[in-house]
Amino acid sequence: MRLQNKVAIVTGASRGIGRGIANEFLKQGAKVVYSDLAPAENLPAENAAFIACDVSNAGQVNNLIQQAKERFGGLDILVNNAGIYPFKPFLEISEAEWDKVISVNLRSIFLCSQAAAKIMSGGGKIISVSSIAAFIGFAGLTHYCASKGGINALTRAIALELAAKKINVNAIAPGYIDTPGTATADEKIKQQTLTAIPWGRMGQPQDIAQAAVFLASAEADYITGQTIVVDGGWTIQ
Repeated sequence: MRLQNKVAIVTGASRGIGRGIANEFLKQGAKVVYSDLAPAENLPAENAAFIACDVSNAGQVNNLIQQAKERFGGLDILVNNAGIYPFKPFLEISEAEWDKVISVNLRSIFLCSQAAAKIMSGGGKIISVSSIAAFIGFAGLTHYCASKGGINALTRAIALELAAKKINVNAIAPGYIDTPGTATADEKIKQQTLTAIPWGRMGQPQDIAQAAVFLASAEADYITGQTIVVDGGWTIQ
């Protein structure tokens, strides 16, 4: 198993991509803290724990990191996955709505990564879930696109500073993934999107989870500061 006895935190782990990553980490031998605002249900009794956390709140983030350390004896891997994507036209976005998206999607990466790096001894892995929205614009998601672009830039800068501590810092940019969030999308939009994907299908949480396992493993020790696009070829056109 590629993550045997590693301790990992996955934020936004109650469902969707986060749940897929956390479950795959467990299969690969890791001890996993599932973190989210909503409880993660049906967790195995062994090597898994749920800790509630608002990742935009510094106090709650510090508590999450400390509880994980106390529960499993340290921290080797952090996956910053929590995020929101409310649709709203650019001209209608309020300052409060803008701040909320930036706080949850980007400020949280700073808070969680800083707190985690401080207790990672002997190296570690920090992986943030970005999006292809960091590279291409989507109408109605201005604040979301900005936050994801920020994640990519932050990933490069943090990687540079933490290289001396042998902490790898990378990001994954998913394309159109089949999650509870995308399940409610208009069927016509779904079909239009599918025609734009060379691979001919929506991505699955497992597709992102496999990329996360690779980046969290020793196989990726010489990779840092990178954003890995997992989108079935959508952005190569």
